[in-house]
Amino acid sequence: MAVTTTWKHLVRKPKSAYKQLFVKDRWVAARTIYGQTVGEDARTPEAVAADYALPLEVVLEAIAYCESDPPEIREDWEREEASIQRMAAAPANGVKSQAQSRQPRT
Repeated sequence: MAVTTTWKHLVRKPKSAYKQLFVKDRWVAARTIYGQTVGEDARTPEAVAADYALPLEVVLEAIAYCESDPPEIREDWEREEASIQRMAAAPANGVKSQAQSRQPRT
């Protein structure tokens, strides 16, 4: 049985194709905030809160949400990657790709 968490400061963005959660009324993705706190150039939650003019509680909630590894973040990422791959594979405005233009005419 799946556990459902109710988030105080995070909601789905209205009319968005994204399923991941955003900060209420600010519409910055929780994943964006979380990304600022991990990796080589990680910043403290306090610094991120100051830069985004958010209460520390909101930043900590965004971090907790992302660390819970919600499937919607992965699904959004996979959908974006598939879209990028489709655009890369399709010729732009009817212009032939380099591979197509090198094919001999018959």
